Amino acid sequence: MMAAMNTTDTLMKAVNVIHRAIWNASGGRIAGKGYGMPVLALTTTGRKSGQPRTVMLTSPLQEGDKYVIVASKGGDDRNPEWFLNIKANPKVEMKIHGKSRPMTAHVPEGVERADLWERLTSKHKNYAQYQTKTDREIPVVVLEPA
Repeated sequence: MMAAMNTTDTLMKAVNVIHRAIWNASGGRIAGKGYGMPVLALTTTGRKSGQPRTVMLTSPLQEGDKYVIVASKGGDDRNPEWFLNIKANPKVEMKIHGKSRPMTAHVPEGVERADLWERLTSKHKNYAQYQTKTDREIPVVVLEPA
């Protein structure tokens, strides 16, 4: 079982590297949307390495300068590495539409999380489907200008 998870993780990382390369080379014109959502590059600080780690994510909900992202990992039972990095250090960098900016990540809970979850799953059913695959509550993250 563990080998399958490692293979999946390796595949996800490889797809992310290819996606980021195409997205960067085109200034976001190619691969700038996924499932009808804008794509952003999120750079966190590795909680163990201290090194920058960049991952490509979709944002199902935007409000002004705030971007909502979801730590779904496709419904995996584990949180994604980028989420664990955010928990250790909420200062991140977000690149979207060819522009980078410092952001602060906030993990809403309670009523705030429930409201965001309802709003984003009403438009993007895939997140609700991911939730059915795991017992963990899939975290929602709000990125706000630093």
